[in-house]
Amino acid sequence: MPLTDETVVAVVGAGAMGVGIAQVAAQAGHEVHLVDAAEGAAAAAREKLAATLTRLVDKGKLTSDESAGILERVIIGPAADGDLRELPPVGLVIEAVVEKLAVKHEIFGTLDDEQDESTVLATNTSSLDIGAIAADLAHPERVIGLHFFNPPPLMKLVEVVRTTQSAPEILRDAQALMESWGKTPVLCTSTPGFIVNRVARPFYGESQRLLEAEVADAATLDFALRELGGFRMGPFELTDLIGQDVNFAVGNSVWHQTDRDPRYEPVAVQRELVEAGRLGRKTGHGYFEYAEGGQPVGVTPDEGRARELVGGPIETDPVARTIAMLVNEGVDLVRRGEATAEDVDTAMKLGTNYPKGPHEWLAEIGAATIVEQLRALDAAFPGGRYRVSPALEEQV
Repeated sequence: MPLTDETVVAVVGAGAMGVGIAQVAAQAGHEVHLVDAAEGAAAAAREKLAATLTRLVDKGKLTSDESAGILERVIIGPAADGDLRELPPVGLVIEAVVEKLAVKHEIFGTLDDEQDESTVLATNTSSLDIGAIAADLAHPERVIGLHFFNPPPLMKLVEVVRTTQSAPEILRDAQALMESWGKTPVLCTSTPGFIVNRVARPFYGESQRLLEAEVADAATLDFALRELGGFRMGPFELTDLIGQDVNFAVGNSVWHQTDRDPRYEPVAVQRELVEAGRLGRKTGHGYFEYAEGGQPVGVTPDEGRARELVGGPIETDPVARTIAMLVNEGVDLVRRGEATAEDVDTAMKLGTNYPKGPHEWLAEIGAATIVEQLRALDAAFPGGRYRVSPALEEQV
């Protein structure tokens, strides 16, 4: 059964991501069954959604009738407290629970047994191998990834992720459905980090290494990336916002899933923050200290030092060094056949708000310059992190 505007949807997991996805689906006109293993969590999430919709009405973003219609389409049914055997027949299930493979295995196993074989089973995982989630199911061809970005109602990007067994027609239907939900889908293979979380690793890693080497402090490096590099936020303020634990966990997952490739090796300074409980804004301190309202305290960048570094030697230029590595990652991902160049650029601009995509930077800077920069970094910091993608070498 193809995915259409009439498809009934179930969302398993009523946390921030799950309820956000449910809102998007209901706003697009779908009946949505909300499920969570914690007793009463789905009902409580629906109440929070009601408050969110009321605020949108107050701001003039929705009418009262639209708000009432959205909420009416979010169903707290017999399966709401986690018994997926009680879930009525649906056309699409989106799982958004904790990032533990064993938990997802159990959920997908039950869904595979209980739902019709035409039901599409999707996971919102950001770090687990979707092929592993689909392993041992009777119908692995119907399992795909639909990776939304936080918050789902506002973020346009959805990574539509294929395994080696995902049915092409299901992937096509899923992309069309996401477009009908007002999203921009990009298609990629289930490899560590997909597009965004893999290509983005150098944005954090390069500045963290410069901080560890005492080239500049966090505020100065943020200023360089933000004010001189054109990025929306600097890497330290952004990881403080995301949560150091969350960002470190994603990076660590990519590193382990790539057999500890030195390109993705976590940095000690971030591990130490996590171990110390300095997780960012949510704990009041991360790289920076935060006041009660979440405003950073005592953050004073050395603008002169930032301007001295940018345009200087590649080894200490936070902007050029970061962009060279982002280009290397993006080009290598395409070389491996995991996504198209267009989808990589779209994903990085929509998923991370980068000013350009890796291939746009490549066209602007030129392959010869990027290769020269990476070779200089590899000579200064040997070990494999800065090895040049063969796809870049071919363009020189």
